[in-house]
Amino acid sequence: MSLILVTGGVRSGKSGFAEELAAETGKRVLYVATGEAKDEEMRSRIALHRSRRPADWGCVEIPLRLSESIQAAREYEVVLIDCLSTWVSNRLMAVPEPEWRSEAITREVYEEATSWLDGVAASSRTVIAVTSEVGLGGVAMSRLGRWFADVLGDVNQMTARRADTVYAVWSGIPWRIKG
Repeated sequence: MSLILVTGGVRSGKSGFAEELAAETGKRVLYVATGEAKDEEMRSRIALHRSRRPADWGCVEIPLRLSESIQAAREYEVVLIDCLSTWVSNRLMAVPEPEWRSEAITREVYEEATSWLDGVAASSRTVIAVTSEVGLGGVAMSRLGRWFADVLGDVNQMTARRADTVYAVWSGIPWRIKG
């Protein structure tokens, strides 16, 4: 098992860098997309990502149950998950407003992340996970935004602690910060 975390800001080049890492392995790659094409902007982003991927890569969409990504990778040696931040967003956006910041739901997200990380550790695959860095921005103006930043920050820390290698991508330049 090898876990590589690639973090960075929005449009920092982190997905492209993660795709390069996956391609450089020369192994069979499964691309796990967590995004859903719910509006035109997301459809455009998804189309851009599809256009960059090699035709021989497998692709599955797993917007909510991240731990299923390892099970879906049966015939693949490399799993590229793009991205953890969208997965956290999907989980939190499904929650009705009165339950925002619910400890029970927050705990569910952490448990799912832990289950996924345990699956990665038990796997023989190389897993490359992309995420957005929320620790460099200001405090969000909305309750949902603050909850998202708190949960994603914790999920990113959980993942980074267990990762063999962590890269931060700034303005298209990858920096190895762990491993």
